[in-house]
Amino acid sequence: MEPILEVKDLTMDFGGLRALDHLDLEIDRGEIAALIGPNGAGKTTFFNCITGIYIPTRGDVVISPPGKKRERINGLKPNHVTERGMARTFQNIRLFPSMTVLENVMIGRHCRTRSGIAGAVFRGPGTREEEQAVVDKSYEILEKMGLSRFVNELARNLPYGAQRRLEIARAMATEPFLILLDEPAAGMNPQETYELDQLILRIRDEEGISLLLIEHDMQLVMSLSDRIFVMDYGKKIAQGTPEEIKNNPVVIKAYLGEEIDA
Repeated sequence: MEPILEVKDLTMDFGGLRALDHLDLEIDRGEIAALIGPNGAGKTTFFNCITGIYIPTRGDVVISPPGKKRERINGLKPNHVTERGMARTFQNIRLFPSMTVLENVMIGRHCRTRSGIAGAVFRGPGTREEEQAVVDKSYEILEKMGLSRFVNELARNLPYGAQRRLEIARAMATEPFLILLDEPAAGMNPQETYELDQLILRIRDEEGISLLLIEHDMQLVMSLSDRIFVMDYGKKIAQGTPEEIKNNPVVIKAYLGEEIDA
């Protein structure tokens, strides 16, 4: 398989606390992978380090976008990481609640537009064409996400599950090759979780986007994932297929006997 994300020896210290401890991880092109572990294992810190929110203490984060050269992205600002094709959602929903559903997705298109300040001021034909293209593309994404009926609704008025999907839609608007989902099923009911499962599969199969998700819903993880990585106390303690992880005694011990069967 062809790795599109390579993380080697990633370490993150906060004063005397080591949140990530020499972590190695690869995501392959076309893969749906999951990162699991007990609360406090360092999973969200890992996302923050590879997306530019934190600068890791040591280690390398290298991306290989399809059709582009490999690039080390350590130290890049989050918007520059997004421009290079790695988008994410957050554990706590971070929408613009007073903007419409369409406007929230249009914001995601910002990193793919060319009009600068002059274009915004003088609004020439090129700028107007680009603005219309942003609207059209954003609406197309909403249709794929099953959100087009909410297009003019304020984001804060959407049902909870639809807000989660809107965050994913905004990530897709950046034209990513890899989306990082931080607990996308948190707070969802069983029907919403099933719809999320099907949505993630469609994003991979129809859009060709790879996905890495942090998730505590083990049924979702086991049904979706091609490969699972397990963390505990900032270290990777196991990786493998869902079947291998489900029967790994080290993983079971790390979860203190929690049920991880699908």
